[in-house]
Amino acid sequence: MRFTFFLLPAVLLLSACGPKTLEPDAAIECDNCASWNEPQSPFRIHGNTWYVGTSGLTALLIETDAGLILIDGGLPQSAALIDANIRNLGFDTRDVKAILISHAHFDHAGGLAALQRLTGATVFTSQAGRETLVTGKLQPGDPQYVADSQASSFPPVREVLAVGDGEVVTVGNVDVKAVYTPGHTPGGTTWAWQSCALNICYDVVYADSMSAVSAQGFKFSESGAAEKLVASAGVIADLDCDILLSPHPFFFGMQDKLERIDDGNPFINNVACLMYADSSLQWLERRLEAEGSH
Repeated sequence: MRFTFFLLPAVLLLSACGPKTLEPDAAIECDNCASWNEPQSPFRIHGNTWYVGTSGLTALLIETDAGLILIDGGLPQSAALIDANIRNLGFDTRDVKAILISHAHFDHAGGLAALQRLTGATVFTSQAGRETLVTGKLQPGDPQYVADSQASSFPPVREVLAVGDGEVVTVGNVDVKAVYTPGHTPGGTTWAWQSCALNICYDVVYADSMSAVSAQGFKFSESGAAEKLVASAGVIADLDCDILLSPHPFFFGMQDKLERIDDGNPFINNVACLMYADSSLQWLERRLEAEGSH
């Protein structure tokens, strides 16, 4: 199935939307939230693809000829920073037509509700991720699920559509493919598209988190999550991949690459997905060894 958005006449867009400003939701506090939410200046990664997230939480903007695509929303308190970054690049956040989500944890889905209210955009997720988004609550079976915990909840999101594995979200001249990669969460989704500039095109992969982290008491070795991570690592390794991005910029070395940006485009690396998959398997191996020792 393909989900397609078309460009409407400007007068219809203005009359339908009207002037809006972001209405943020209450902040979520956690040990890493303050550092994750430090501001980051927006920048172009390549062609139609821009970084608009914070220093510790990725959000991406894809420019099309019929509006914008936003991927991930950070924490609730990240939404205002993402909105400002988009506007500082010269775009209007209200031109976002589709919002895609990697996985439904509070640090990536927390800002979606506010950004959706501002844009009116439809949010797209996997079949397994939809229930978590619309309720704003992690489901039992998620490695990080803790009943009645703030870390297991975030502002619920309206107008959420589930896309199947391999299905495509199309806005104007850009197709973004959903690739299921569960393990970190049951509904984890990797997104893939092409970015072109000066007639040179690269395959961009926004690989979902692959870290084997969980709430206390959860065991990857007994839940089936380990097998899912192994399979998902194989899927990511096999993707056409020239530029790797991921929900936490640390995992694709963003700051190091920005320091080398004057020497060419350091984000282009056609073995990055292979390296990402391999590092996730090493992480999982260490986790399974730790589980076996207890």
